[in-house]
Amino acid sequence: MQEKILILDFGSQFTQLIARRVRELNIYCEIHPYNKFTEVDSDVKGIILSGSPYSVRQEDAPMFEFAKYHKTLPILGVCYGAQYVAHFNGGEVLPSSTREYGRANLQYIDSKNPLFKLIPQNSQVWMSHGDTIARIGDDFEVIASTDTVKVAAYHIKDTQTYGIQFHPEVTHSIDGKQLLHNFLV
Repeated sequence: MQEKILILDFGSQFTQLIARRVRELNIYCEIHPYNKFTEVDSDVKGIILSGSPYSVRQEDAPMFEFAKYHKTLPILGVCYGAQYVAHFNGGEVLPSSTREYGRANLQYIDSKNPLFKLIPQNSQVWMSHGDTIARIGDDFEVIASTDTVKVAAYHIKDTQTYGIQFHPEVTHSIDGKQLLHNFLV
């Protein structure tokens, strides 16, 4: 069987673009709706959680069994995916004071973290969110920030679980393909 990455789709407008970027790195991936998530077998090498038009604070927000996978597989939460993991693991997600949409620069990057290998300080990223991660759990560490978003990226210590508030799959995130490469390879 072929190794694969599963992309869990929470309804993001960018989910197909995530898959395209993964495939450009010559890695097989499949997109699955959050409510029809396939059984994870030994061929699955990681999971990417997409963005969403929902807020994790909504009663009808898309859900998935994160705890079932987070100690065993690499997981990358993108936007809603990052907020979801933070919200249900000791963090807090609140409405942003202003909806953040557009270019931003990562003014702080933990260059020792493998997710940010070869990504320069001040790298341009694309933000598109109405909520923000206000607080992270005790076992989380901030690995990137912008001037307005303290938790632009995090890592859960002693795991391969990461969350990023920005969208690496769009071309406006200049080093997005490198970030995806770092997560996948």
